[in-house]
Amino acid sequence: MENLDAARLQMAFTLIFHIVFACIGMVMPFFMVVSHKKWLNTGNPVYLKLTKAWQKGVAIFFVTGAVSGTALSFELGLLWPGFMEHAGPIIGMPFSLEGAAFFVEAIALGFYLYGWGKISPKFHWFTGVIVGVAGVASGILVVSANGWMNAPSGFDYIDGQFLNIDPIKAFLNPAWFTQALHMVLAAFTATGFAVAGIHAYQIIKNKQKDLHKKAFKIAITFGAIAAILQPISGDLSAKDVAERQPVKLAAMEAHYKTSKGAPLYIGGIVDQEKKEVNYKIAIPKALSFLAFGDFNAEVKGLNDFPEDEIPNVAIVHYAFQTMVGLGTILLLAGLFFFFSNYKKKKWLTKKIFWKVFVFLTPLGFIALEAGWIVTEVGRQPWIIHKIMRTKDAVTPVPGIVYSFYLYLILYSMLTITVAWLLSRQIKSLNNTN
Repeated sequence: MENLDAARLQMAFTLIFHIVFACIGMVMPFFMVVSHKKWLNTGNPVYLKLTKAWQKGVAIFFVTGAVSGTALSFELGLLWPGFMEHAGPIIGMPFSLEGAAFFVEAIALGFYLYGWGKISPKFHWFTGVIVGVAGVASGILVVSANGWMNAPSGFDYIDGQFLNIDPIKAFLNPAWFTQALHMVLAAFTATGFAVAGIHAYQIIKNKQKDLHKKAFKIAITFGAIAAILQPISGDLSAKDVAERQPVKLAAMEAHYKTSKGAPLYIGGIVDQEKKEVNYKIAIPKALSFLAFGDFNAEVKGLNDFPEDEIPNVAIVHYAFQTMVGLGTILLLAGLFFFFSNYKKKKWLTKKIFWKVFVFLTPLGFIALEAGWIVTEVGRQPWIIHKIMRTKDAVTPVPGIVYSFYLYLILYSMLTITVAWLLSRQIKSLNNTN
């Protein structure tokens, strides 16, 4: 395996791992503080038990996210020194601010975990809010740095040199808002449905049904609202990509021929040799409208771009179709929940209702990972879009493949450990004592 392939695989593997735990760490504090607030307002001990159970989950994911996130920070320098040599001074600010947000989150979490009965109840609850807000801020700051890689700004590129650096302009790059909004909503959708599904499974098993129904309602409310809002964010992101990265848009749709009134493809099998898509469903003129707001707008096809600037079309297309397909399912599931909760409450007594949400448990995170693949693979071969190629940024030091194998083993062990800890927490939650 070549150094470039090994470095990309290691970075992809650690990001795929980290993004799950980072998103859960961002979102679960909000579930926790809602349950805590309900306990403060009602005095119902079920909410207190749920709050204390969720705070342990928040602590587990905070630690896991911190460990995997720290590893990623080192990887940027170790695997991609060519990138960091130039990008460090430009996007160092969001990474520094992310570190500050992390420390605020850590301090607030310490107050929350050990503040029971020791500090004012209102202040104690407020420290939980700070944990959630700081976590979301941390995620937005990291996504801003990634947005800069897709829409580099805040510098002048002259004769291979990065000059006249403006860190604030780099931080507020053209892609940061759409990417951050899409990522935050994806995190709430994925975590909301995953947590709701876990509690739905416990309800089916008749374990502490009152507690799990309350937990389910809190989690699915967040997840459903985010899923319903996600298409708005997706539309903004697609229009942004169409303007700045037309080759990525063409790869997402596996659109080879430039055309006006371009159709939108649903499904399809990509044949990269023949440069065509078979067995797709084509919706006339829909891609032109969704990308540019004009049914007759011209959409550039992959055939109009140099071969060495085209990403892996099959991977990008399949990942995009997966993201959109699963996102649509979760949107419909969110509407189904609200309709059932407000119009058909008797459906909540049926086992099939809970089985639906158990089935949906992993779909949000599969969609989230697919979306991240679209963002990263779709940008290739650039690590900084139109400025620096990925192959020019990789370390020249040999043996990266062994580092990849080591990370594979360590992160697999970490995953098993987290799964075991969460299993213990669920068993503890189901304890009637």
